[in-house]
Amino acid sequence: MEKLEKLYEGKAKILYKTSDPDLLIQYFKDDASAFDGKKKGTIVDKGVMNNHMSSRIFEYLEENGVKTHFVKNLNDREMLVKNLDIIPVEVVLRNVAAGSLCKRLGIEEGRVFEEQPILEFFYKSDPLGDPMINECHVDIFGWATKEEVEILKSEGLKINKLMVEFFKERKIRLVDFKVEFGRHKGQEVLLGDEISPDGCRLWDWETNEKMDKDRFRFNLGSVEEKYQEVYDLICTP
Repeated sequence: MEKLEKLYEGKAKILYKTSDPDLLIQYFKDDASAFDGKKKGTIVDKGVMNNHMSSRIFEYLEENGVKTHFVKNLNDREMLVKNLDIIPVEVVLRNVAAGSLCKRLGIEEGRVFEEQPILEFFYKSDPLGDPMINECHVDIFGWATKEEVEILKSEGLKINKLMVEFFKERKIRLVDFKVEFGRHKGQEVLLGDEISPDGCRLWDWETNEKMDKDRFRFNLGSVEEKYQEVYDLICTP
């Protein structure tokens, strides 16, 4: 598949057009950012690891009935994906209290939500810092239909259940994560973007040691080493 001109460049990935208008090449960068872009840096080989980890997780989700934009892994830094019209609503699933939830509600980090995960919506806008929203905002501003919102919720919960088990088998606790969805050919809603330690909080199952981008955010050190550890647990046969 020939890679043509750049369509979009974000903080961690670049999308390229191909000769097929329905297919794009998603390239993973080593760039890292935090706090709405206020902190920037590089995590060596992050792009390579995130590409392979996302590919493996997309394959796992597809095998378990979740429809995604993933087509195939092309090489160390690129995957072939379906062209989606991204819905500007990030879906966040929380299994353990951490991050902004603790700051907003004064909850101690580490509280496990035993009965059910917390599902939240955020408006996808870097200039605005991805503010938290609710279904009323989504409806009034026309970001998604009521039917699409139900899909975002049901698929988000389904993905969470599958991923909790996926990571638990690898002795990793899935604390929280965000996913994005888009319309394929203006109709079917598919899971898009990526799933990696960039967008997931992952803790060691026994020690609760952080194994994700929080190590970069809060200068905890051993960033590349922890990404590599997660990579090995996910991608090693």
